[in-house]
Amino acid sequence: MFLTKKRLPRRTFLRGIGAAVALPLLDSMLPAQTPLAKTPAKRVPRLGFVYVPHGAIMDRWTPKMEGSDFEITPILKPLERFRDRLNIVSGLGHRAADSTAVHSLSPTTWLSGVRPKPTQGVDAYAGVTADQIAAQQIGQDTILPSMELAIEDHSGLIGACDRDYGCIYMNTLSWRTPTTPMPMEINPRKVFERMFGSGGSAEDRAARNKEDRSILDAVMHQASNLQLSLGAQDRTTMSDYLENVREIERRITRAGEQVSADLTLPDEPAGIPFSYEQHVGIMFDLLALAYQADITRVFTFMMAREVSNRTYPQVSVPDGHHATSHHQNRPEKIEKLVKIQNYHLTLFAKFLDKMRNTQDGDGSLLDHAVILYGSNMSNSNAHNHFPLPNLVLGGGAGSIKGGRHLKYEDHTPMANLLVTLLDKSGVKQETLGDSSGRLAEL
Repeated sequence: MFLTKKRLPRRTFLRGIGAAVALPLLDSMLPAQTPLAKTPAKRVPRLGFVYVPHGAIMDRWTPKMEGSDFEITPILKPLERFRDRLNIVSGLGHRAADSTAVHSLSPTTWLSGVRPKPTQGVDAYAGVTADQIAAQQIGQDTILPSMELAIEDHSGLIGACDRDYGCIYMNTLSWRTPTTPMPMEINPRKVFERMFGSGGSAEDRAARNKEDRSILDAVMHQASNLQLSLGAQDRTTMSDYLENVREIERRITRAGEQVSADLTLPDEPAGIPFSYEQHVGIMFDLLALAYQADITRVFTFMMAREVSNRTYPQVSVPDGHHATSHHQNRPEKIEKLVKIQNYHLTLFAKFLDKMRNTQDGDGSLLDHAVILYGSNMSNSNAHNHFPLPNLVLGGGAGSIKGGRHLKYEDHTPMANLLVTLLDKSGVKQETLGDSSGRLAEL
């Protein structure tokens, strides 16, 4: 026997003045006639790319054992609890990034496998990146076909950042066309407003913040009415989701207030936290929320930029990251880099926790996503691009088996991994950059 129930479209929004809040996947969005037993919702592909600069200390990153018996190395320790959803991919290289202009070429070639045109002007020309190929195929049914986030802003840099290559090549991971770089947003407030609306004019937003009101206040009447027609599980899911939206908005507002009160940072736009850890955390939480509500299915996130000299006193590294990366094989500098790389993964692991703890149909967001974490540099002292540090997290909606260290033939093109991940995400792309095939074992 079948139970007929009111069905909600997957693209259901709560709308108010200046706000449009997408809803997470609910049982009510399943086909109108389903068995009394819950029916798993259709899985949607999700693909993300997380970039860190300045390579890795590879002998502290790469396990000695291959296959499923690999050991968790010191840098990868924060990911131990995700072993079942982790693939360490070794042996890959990126010839497109081989150059003396290493810091400009590393970001812009990471997802394309194409060396860009040497130029210091506005006539930049690079390769279309994997994220934008995915956005064209799996992102067109979402509010935002892709999201491009970063933590540090180098957009004010002009001219040549590295030898004959313009700063634009250093400033983004993502290229929609060979001549269209995608700007990377560093302000969580702007990201939030892109996702949910601005909530009115600038004056309206300022007044709302002053009165400690939320953008959700504009849609709560509609939300309350909708909840009356939902089942118990959907009411719980929706309440938890809206509370998560409200909490992230509150954190962004508080971060903006803290920065606004700090007169030593007069040019810092409201909404950018003073704390690096807080900034990264809010950005990752926004990405998890965007996945949950199907606001986007594709993202790129630059956790730090090339030549970043950010210090990390929170892990006892008061020296600049870039300066330390030229370690000259000095043990004390190598240990500092291990701490930084471990710390970045500690922050990334919190994002994975949220993904794993967020229900998505018949599994979790982590079960259904494919996330690539890595750098387009290997040994930062040598500025080389082999072997690259690559991690693949997530189950790919059943298409990826985790818990393995996969070692490929030396200098296998990094682009082979990219086309493989596109395949796993339901994106049809025969070749990319210098790809020579797929990584069959993955």
